[in-house]
Order: sequence, then structure tokens, then C-alpha cells
Amino acid sequence: MTESQSPLRLRKKHGSGAPLDSTAADGKRLVDMQSVRNAIVSALITVVVFSVFWVSLSELTNRVYPWLTVILGFMVGHSIRLAGRGVDARFPLLAAGFTLFGSLFANIVVAASVTADGNSTSTLRVLTSVTTMTWPVFFEEALTIADGFYAIFAASVAAFYANRRLTRSQYHALRLWREDQQRD
Repeated sequence: MTESQSPLRLRKKHGSGAPLDSTAADGKRLVDMQSVRNAIVSALITVVVFSVFWVSLSELTNRVYPWLTVILGFMVGHSIRLAGRGVDARFPLLAAGFTLFGSLFANIVVAASVTADGNSTSTLRVLTSVTTMTWPVFFEEALTIADGFYAIFAASVAAFYANRRLTRSQYHALRLWREDQQRD
């Protein structure tokens, strides 16, 4: 474009059109930075912290909020993004799986907390007293369709936020590396 642009023309907000200076080696470095182990550890920590938060909030307000699992989905996805630094499909799948697991785990802990409060005992005592006859009652009375809906929605939120956000040059380098891998 020349300096004498039409005043009615919008400014360019994207790149200058110059070729990107990224290589396949840069893409390999991005792939090597991924860590499934770190993603799993961060997801487990997030699920435990969220469960404690949800139990505390439920005891404080005397209400159970099933939609909080959507926040769990965001937290798990974001923690996997930061810790795992993933650029492939494993990380959204991990995030969705851990969110579904975390949703079920948190619902169990909240139900145990409500039961413990009603029986004047501790939540840990209720959790250690669970038998095989307890599970059908839990799934019939405590777990609802709304919990399932929120868990699935939270899993999709987690999957959306799990992958690392790349710049244009990083994406280009990753694409070059993948093309090199396909040729070999």
C-alpha cells in the first residue's frame, strides 16, 4: 500500500504479507515442550482443589450448585494448557476425561458432605463407610440428569481450553514439522 491511502479504507491489522521466518526445527521444539505427565498432575491437583472449594461453598450456603462443574472444566482445561503445553489431540482428550472424572468425584464428595452434615459426622467418615450397596442409592438419588449435562458441557469447555495457543509463526513451524514427518 502507498502512503496516500483512501481515508475510507480500513487499516490492515494482520501481518505484512512477508514470509514467516519459522522452520521445522521450531516446530519440533514446540512438540518437545509438551508434557503429558505435567498435564495429568495439574489436572489431578485442580480436581482436588475444586472439590474442596465446592464442598466448602455448599456447606457455607447450604445449597449444591451443579453448574459449578462448568468452572471445573475451565480450570482443568486451563491448567492442562499451562502445565502440559500441548499442541496435539491428546491434551483436549485428557482435559475432557479428567473433567468428567472430576465432576463425578466432586459430586461424590459433595453428596458425602451433605450426608455427613445430616448425620452429625465427618465427610471422611462417610466416604470410608461406602459399600457396594451405597453406590446404587447414590446414582439414583444424588446424581441427576442436570449433573450429567453440566459434566458433558464442562468436558467440552475443558477440551476447548486445553491446547496451547500458538502465534502465527509457531503454527507455521508446527505445520512445517508435521509435513516433514509425513514425508518421512
